[in-house]
Amino acid sequence: QVQFVESGGGLVQPGGSLRLSCAASGYTFSRYAMSWYRQSPGKERELVAAISTTGARTKYAEFVKGRFTISRDNAKNTVYLQMNSLEPEDTAVYYCAAGPNNELGTGQYYWGQGTQVAVSS
Repeated sequence: QVQFVESGGGLVQPGGSLRLSCAASGYTFSRYAMSWYRQSPGKERELVAAISTTGARTKYAEFVKGRFTISRDNAKNTVYLQMNSLEPEDTAVYYCAAGPNNELGTGQYYWGQGTQVAVSS
């Protein structure tokens, strides 16, 4: 059974940082690309960042370039999202997902339950 345990969300002030983690189990983690998505109230879920199986390739949404960094540790079956210079517009539920390695950030097979990030003073 595929499971994701997401952690690291919370309330942070504008300009602050958070590091999200997503620990996976129940499938061969190293064979799938991993992605982070987010969804704000009233908006569609959108891709934030994606990383290939080995970490050699990454993909970022324009709105997070230079602020967020995605990484993975295949030995720990975990993907991370380091978020710096957070803005109120980054407030959302963040989800990790596993998908195909040939096209990062598309056609996700498995989804996590999400972790809430709130950016507010």
